[in-house]
Amino acid sequence: MKKIYLYLCLISFTYASCSERNTAVTETSAPDTAASSTAVTYQNPVLPGDFADPSVVRVGDDYWATATSSEWAPLYPLLHSTNLVDWEIRGHVFPEKLPDWAEAHFWAPEIVYEGGTYYIYYTAKKKGGNLCVGVASASNPTGPYTDHGPLVCQEVGSIDGFPIRDENGDLYLIWKEDGNSRGLPTPMWGQRMNEERTQLLGEMFELFRNEPGTWEGGLVEGAYVMRKGDYFYTFYSGDACCGRECTYGVGVARARNLKGPWEKYSGNPIMKQNEAWKCAGHGSVVTDPQGDYYFLYHAYSTDGTVYTGREGLLDKIYWNDEGWPYFSEDAPSVTAVAPHQENSPDNLSVTEEFKEDELPEGWQWPVDKQPSFYSLTSVQDGKLVLQASPEKIGNLLAQRTTTPDYTVTTAVDKAQLQRGTQAGLAAIGDQENAVGISVGADNITLWTVQENKRNTVAQVPAPAAEQVQLRLVAREGDQLQFSWSLDGTNWNTLNQQSLDASYLPPWDRAVRVGLTAQGPAGATAAFNWFRLTTEAIN
Repeated sequence: MKKIYLYLCLISFTYASCSERNTAVTETSAPDTAASSTAVTYQNPVLPGDFADPSVVRVGDDYWATATSSEWAPLYPLLHSTNLVDWEIRGHVFPEKLPDWAEAHFWAPEIVYEGGTYYIYYTAKKKGGNLCVGVASASNPTGPYTDHGPLVCQEVGSIDGFPIRDENGDLYLIWKEDGNSRGLPTPMWGQRMNEERTQLLGEMFELFRNEPGTWEGGLVEGAYVMRKGDYFYTFYSGDACCGRECTYGVGVARARNLKGPWEKYSGNPIMKQNEAWKCAGHGSVVTDPQGDYYFLYHAYSTDGTVYTGREGLLDKIYWNDEGWPYFSEDAPSVTAVAPHQENSPDNLSVTEEFKEDELPEGWQWPVDKQPSFYSLTSVQDGKLVLQASPEKIGNLLAQRTTTPDYTVTTAVDKAQLQRGTQAGLAAIGDQENAVGISVGADNITLWTVQENKRNTVAQVPAPAAEQVQLRLVAREGDQLQFSWSLDGTNWNTLNQQSLDASYLPPWDRAVRVGLTAQGPAGATAAFNWFRLTTEAIN
């Protein structure tokens, strides 16, 4: 199966050509030492695009990570790295169908490894109910995973599950009660869990909760608990996580015993914002083979903001004389010393010729599509065949965007289109909000869907041709232009003035770009290729 590689490419606070990446040997100094060392540097993000709430574990020389899926399937990407900087999608926890008990809001997975088994603790909305913490397990990091169902479902919702053994070796689950969803406090709870990870035991206890009037604001969440020396440490996030008005930050608390008492660090938050990154939070801690600690977490780029979403960042953790953790600049780094000395070449572009036997990793679709959707999307004869849907946008397959400026092109096999069917290219917020261009038997149409209302912006007669190329050019994340071509050289623009797509991204997600098939159920659309490049072509 062809792989989609996800690499970093942020230069001087803005996205730039991947050829500019700085892998030069550089003199650096750790903030807590006077000694200098020669090292290779990297630039954040290490997971470009929408990879919120990342979790990572090291097993031998391999690092495995996962991240929030929200309303995009397949659920919970499984990413592999050997250096914490360069990541490759290797599969998904739930690649084809949703967990039987859940229907939406697939957030905050936590990957752990113990006793030869990989466990994924995850958040999801129970069918007809509230948010719960569930767990799945596998003997191989890429699965197949067996789902064990929900562990805890409180009335106001339970999210952000994390497993930890106490000072006696007993296994516990830590989670957040989602009180902020109803204007209530957000306690962090703990409760003993059986070794099979299928049931909580005994009474739950509180670690700590948010303190209104402080930097924590309306909530604390996203706990990562670890033991170092005489203390348990909880890295956690506070205040508003998502969207344009986010105020997220990272704090830490510690206790000698898991049940407390817990002391919050007087220097909180230990991760703030800077000129390049804002609203950092919800991460996990991992050690490299040398015993150094690193934090993999998410933040919004001040350049791409909500359009590229909450991207995965990496920073080294240092420890002060009092045993508290801190980051070198109390904020996300732009350039930092790489944990390992070898890094791979960058490649943020996506090129699909659809010549493989299976749909490559990296493609996504809405979680509420029925399972029959999967069997109706296939790669045949060097073309992607997508079944149509009469819905406003139609059926769709999408890719994450990783920069605010990009160009997407595709070639539609117009000769195979049935009358009444349109094959297209779109920027997508969700199934009720998108902007796209599509070609049918008679017309090429520029359209918008906003709050599930479809509107035609422009329309021209379709040429008599077997293949039509479609192009979307994005600038600053929300200024979109659309055009079509027969030869890929001479382009016909449908909108001379850019369309404003600022309404697209939901509060917890980023813009995707992808292929659409709209028309009668049973009809299909064929695409010859798909290309996404990280620059806006004039």
